[in-house]
Amino acid sequence: MASKPPKGDPVQDAPQVAPAQHAAAGLPAIGHTLRIAQQQMGVRRTALTLLRVNQKDGFDCPGCAWPEPDHRHAAEFCENGAKAVAEEATLRRVTPDFFAAHPVADLAGRSGYWLGQQGRLTHPMYLAEGAERYEPVSWERAFDIVAEEIAALDSPDESVFYTSGRTSNEAAFLYQLFARELGTNNLPDCSNMCHESSGSALTETIGIGKGSVLLEDLYKSDLIIVAGQNPGTNHPRMLSALEKAKNNGAKIITVNPLPEAGLERFKNPQTPQGMLKGTALTDLFLQIRLGGDQALFRLLNKLILETDGAVDEAFVREHTHGYEDFVQAARAADWDDTLRATGLERERIEEALRMVLASKRTVVCWAMGLTQHKHAVPTIREVVNFLLLRGNIGRPGAGVCPVRGHSNVQGDRTMGIFERPAPAFLDALEKEFGFAPPRHHGLDVVRAIKALRDGEAKVFFAMGGNFVAASPDTDVTEAAMRKARLTVHVSTKLNRSHAVTGARALILPTLGRTERDVQGGGEQFVTVEDSMGMVHASRGRLEPAGKQLLSEPAIVCRLARRVLGSASHTPWEEFEKDYATVRDRIARVIPGFEDFNAKVAHPGGFALPHAPRDERRFPTATGKANFTAAPVEYPELPAGRLLLQTLRSHDQYNTTIYGLDDRYRGIKNGRRVVLVNPDDAAELGLTEGAYADLVSEWQDGVERRAPGFRIVLYPTARGCAAAYYPETNVLVPLDATADTSNTPASKSVVVRLEQSAID
Repeated sequence: MASKPPKGDPVQDAPQVAPAQHAAAGLPAIGHTLRIAQQQMGVRRTALTLLRVNQKDGFDCPGCAWPEPDHRHAAEFCENGAKAVAEEATLRRVTPDFFAAHPVADLAGRSGYWLGQQGRLTHPMYLAEGAERYEPVSWERAFDIVAEEIAALDSPDESVFYTSGRTSNEAAFLYQLFARELGTNNLPDCSNMCHESSGSALTETIGIGKGSVLLEDLYKSDLIIVAGQNPGTNHPRMLSALEKAKNNGAKIITVNPLPEAGLERFKNPQTPQGMLKGTALTDLFLQIRLGGDQALFRLLNKLILETDGAVDEAFVREHTHGYEDFVQAARAADWDDTLRATGLERERIEEALRMVLASKRTVVCWAMGLTQHKHAVPTIREVVNFLLLRGNIGRPGAGVCPVRGHSNVQGDRTMGIFERPAPAFLDALEKEFGFAPPRHHGLDVVRAIKALRDGEAKVFFAMGGNFVAASPDTDVTEAAMRKARLTVHVSTKLNRSHAVTGARALILPTLGRTERDVQGGGEQFVTVEDSMGMVHASRGRLEPAGKQLLSEPAIVCRLARRVLGSASHTPWEEFEKDYATVRDRIARVIPGFEDFNAKVAHPGGFALPHAPRDERRFPTATGKANFTAAPVEYPELPAGRLLLQTLRSHDQYNTTIYGLDDRYRGIKNGRRVVLVNPDDAAELGLTEGAYADLVSEWQDGVERRAPGFRIVLYPTARGCAAAYYPETNVLVPLDATADTSNTPASKSVVVRLEQSAID
């Protein structure tokens, strides 16, 4: 039987610390999975639900975007995926009685963990201007409230429509269609905060802002470089793919400031051998200083150029542009500067070079450790340079692999959730639907926060997610949200964003991935796109958590009918009844989705076309893959300071906190910890177990403080520290963003540690 939610917030003042682990998964992962699932769902519901996760006739895991293999295990999920499913399929409920007992001020004082543990939302809720509590509201009145506030705007551009990665392709397409019929491109999404840097760099260099590999390419590779990524926690099913690649003979280089258990050894719970012994994954660990990746790849490129026969000259000559300028920049790379930027030893880089030269097929995987720096886009361009030099794009077993974090974040962008849409997309939308979409660029996440702060945006509508907790500069973000006239959140569960509201606020409860979706046209399914461009169906089977829940497509369609009225000739009612009609329109607007309904009927779905991968054709401005030659950058660290990266614990997914432990790093019963290298601690006079305030330093001179963090001595790279977000988002200045992509620079925050008042 499922357990009840916690009544009070657990005390986190004294986290316990044990030695870090050196292997991931295995029996502990199975035990933890079953315990969490039973607490949320009970035994019978756990069995019925988990056996449908990621199956061809089941539902897509609402966690990460890692693809599924063609042959699937009966248990095709990981520990953190099971946690995500359990939290969605929970038997706990947040009813109007809950809101009657908890005013907004009370909710605002609770932790994200406590809020999430309360269960599924069951009714639309409304916070009137000046009210202390949310109260139940009908769907009709809720849509009226949104329509009233939008009608009162001086311009559609005073509204912001945010999207979380959980949103299905069908809902995302309808959502952007509604916003553009309304007259705005203000469509920020969670990509703006994570892989926007990847999209920016890849679009410029290879012509498409997505990865160029499929799962089979990992299996065929000779060398896989995993840079700035912790798959053991963030994409655990990736470990199975790395294990298979290792068994096929691949070598793995890990580039990261922290040693991570999942990349040391993987104990595959699907096999007896895996459970007992596991597989050592990393062949070479490069413990790089935060932000040193561009310098590392630049030097490797210089060394490749200096090695006879190492460059794929035929590929470079036929398929690339800008080679001469790149060569000039690469030859200027300096060993001393690189060692200072990276913190690595020369011998380790030379060993990496030997492995690179021995490989005929190389894949580079990365995540936030590369994308969330000021120089993130040049860093990823340098990774592309590295692969282009040896012809490692458009070859089986080779390519770029940005590993997306949320289940359909890539699909949402494909569907048009983007503040800077391509003219060709807008042309197709206009031709299909007969209206003139706006052509001027809209607001991304950072610019949307600034617009709300400055009174230039007044209505904020979020399709999923936890915008307040996910965004940088927490105090600024929360103050900006409170200046809005109306904030609206389409949600499955309670989170921090529901407690930080505009003058008026709505919570609109929606179906989850696990639940049956029945509309006027019968039972429906939705589709998603994974991190490697595979599109497939997702079908829930559980009864909805409440009778008043609406699906995301239904919410968008009803909202559009109410807001746009007779001025819109889009068949919103038809779209709500039958999602196949939405897919028919997607097929006529978005390349690669021709015959969408027929393709997605195939078990396992279909791969979207990818010109660089499929035919070595690069749809860039030059018509070729572009070498680039940006100056090498890396963060400068003042004396007495540390460079902080924000990261997840093993008991969280993005801003969703499943528990208070970080098992692999040895942290238990608390999240306010800061990981510091023992030598740095000695130099700075910091002691294990003491408490410090983290204070970030930025050029605006504003003090940003995160108080009361327990110091944990940990083998991170020298000069670098790490602590969990969202607790440390308060330290990331709103203006500290990546060039070009405008992604928050959450992986290179200069901080000083001051003695805490609680110590």
